[in-house]
Amino acid sequence: MPFLVLAFLSWGWAVNHLANETSPYLLQHADNPVDWYPWGDEAFEKAKKENKPIFLSIGYATCYWCHVMEKESFEDPEVAAILNRYFVSIKVDREERPDLDALYMRAYQRMSGGAGGWPLNLFLTPEGKPFYGGTYFPPERRGGWPAFKEVLFAVARAWAEDEARLRQEAERLARGLAPIFAAASGEGLDARVHEAALEDFRFAFDAEHGGFGGAPKFPQAPVLGYLLARAWLGEAEARAMLAATLEAMAKGGIYDQLGGGFHRYSVDAFWHVPHFEKMLYDNAQLAAVYAAAYRLTGRPLFKRVAEETLDFLLREMRGPEGGFFSALDAGAPGEEGAYYVWTWDDWVAALGDEAEAAARAYGVRPAGNWEAGKNVLFWRGEPLRRWREKLLAAREKRPRPAADDKVLADWNGLALFAFSEAGRLLGRPDYVEVARETAGFLLKTMQKDGLMRHAWRAGRLREEAYLADQAAVGLGLLSLHQATGDPRWLEAARGLAAATMRFYAPEEGRFFDALGEGPLGRPLDPADGAYPSGTALAAAFLLRLSPVFAEPAWEEAARRALKALEGAFARAPLGFGAGLSAHLFALKGTELALPTPAGGLGECVKGGLFPLTVVVFGAPDRLPLLAHRSPGQAYLCKAGSCQLPARDPGTLARAFKNLYPDAPLP
Repeated sequence: MPFLVLAFLSWGWAVNHLANETSPYLLQHADNPVDWYPWGDEAFEKAKKENKPIFLSIGYATCYWCHVMEKESFEDPEVAAILNRYFVSIKVDREERPDLDALYMRAYQRMSGGAGGWPLNLFLTPEGKPFYGGTYFPPERRGGWPAFKEVLFAVARAWAEDEARLRQEAERLARGLAPIFAAASGEGLDARVHEAALEDFRFAFDAEHGGFGGAPKFPQAPVLGYLLARAWLGEAEARAMLAATLEAMAKGGIYDQLGGGFHRYSVDAFWHVPHFEKMLYDNAQLAAVYAAAYRLTGRPLFKRVAEETLDFLLREMRGPEGGFFSALDAGAPGEEGAYYVWTWDDWVAALGDEAEAAARAYGVRPAGNWEAGKNVLFWRGEPLRRWREKLLAAREKRPRPAADDKVLADWNGLALFAFSEAGRLLGRPDYVEVARETAGFLLKTMQKDGLMRHAWRAGRLREEAYLADQAAVGLGLLSLHQATGDPRWLEAARGLAAATMRFYAPEEGRFFDALGEGPLGRPLDPADGAYPSGTALAAAFLLRLSPVFAEPAWEEAARRALKALEGAFARAPLGFGAGLSAHLFALKGTELALPTPAGGLGECVKGGLFPLTVVVFGAPDRLPLLAHRSPGQAYLCKAGSCQLPARDPGTLARAFKNLYPDAPLP
């Protein structure tokens, strides 16, 4: 039969295999006519038995272009018939399986020479090795892109006529995906990487609008966290870049001026028009940075933004069990930004006679300040509280953005850290209580057999566990311990440090992101994206706990992993903000130990800004760092070697000045 003879309109299809999945993204595709499989043995066995290539599509529930491609192609019976006839189709949620996403995205980037994006659509051999792919494919030819059906026919024909060549290409690509970061060489960590990083930041910094680079512009929270530590050390340039960026974002459209919280990124260079998704990882990291920046600078705007962002998370992204949801969609429903933008008629209807005055404060125009007739709110003057209340009440009547309600351990670890830090830095015991509840949920519900598992939804815990899950939750527990003095959080962190070390390969001196191997090897990506890499989190976590529990192997693992990345830090520091923070801690980090009961000195320490210090409370007979220490005193130590004890805040401040002469007094 000729290859292109298709009677697809007469074909039927069975219900696909996604109906029993936990991922909201996969469930969105459960009623597609495409015979989707989840990632697993069943799909691969079918592909091998029938010798069909695999069509792998990776996305996530709040991805706008993922929704577009579903509606245009995956709900199309003709497209489905082609996929079902010639391919085995697999759907993956990138947030539920970051290991697969990282490996296949790196393969696509190597294949195409491009930056990549989602949806990520790849064609694989039956063994899972890619030979061709792309991101969004339109249903018809458009802007130089081929139509999706044309792509499917071309790939199917190539597999039928030239399978051997495609397999050779796939093997060659797979061999080239071995980890690109060399093992550690040389002795000791090189402090010069930090001066080189600041020079690179200076070059990329947008002095007019804040942030780094041009459009599209991302918050780059790991870089802001690094700048915060450098600013705390007294470096004026880091402080200026940090403050200018935080102020510009807080006043821009990337920040929800009514409901609080940050959108994912700005499509322009001046933070005006956002891509309207709201992600847990962005808001958790940025809330922590804003709270710390308030303590560093005293600027009320930073405190307000930190609190509004955390209040948004509590109001819109927290589940009843205590975990935080992953994201809110950009569209509501279907039209990007519809929930957040304003027409002039809507504006006047909400505010009446005060519409014009409020418009001047929020930058609203009758003709629109974005697309025709549409306004994104940004700060052009101090808005009145009553305006915001009226606008919020009007907005609440609109269809709300959909929530991706799966709970991810690493992102919740970032939220745990944010609520703990903001709670103690801003004097908000209610936030500390939220952190307690979040920690309790994570430890009770998502920890299994000593490992923090990655994803939970609707009472179902998945088995996957990743490096970032252990370390992000561990760092959150350390912050909660500092905020409360409760030893149980420190002990729980100790267990997660042991779990973190299960991802370390001592023969190679590096951390891997997952415990097992896939078709393209064992996942390893130490570069930061919008949130810290697993390697950066692991190094930061283990460096803090190693002296507390006298576990030198933890410190050695962290230092070796960081040493191996110094070349990458020098080449592309903006991609390694969290790694640079861990490296800086390795050079300048300290421990502040307080035997319990710590009294008034302990209460002073709980609320202090110490970005390069791990604070621990405990009984001298239970913590090696506190052995033979006297209660009621504080011990400032470096690598377990302590200065003379401090009995009052003034003495402690002088001890800090000895080690950090340009930092603000605690």
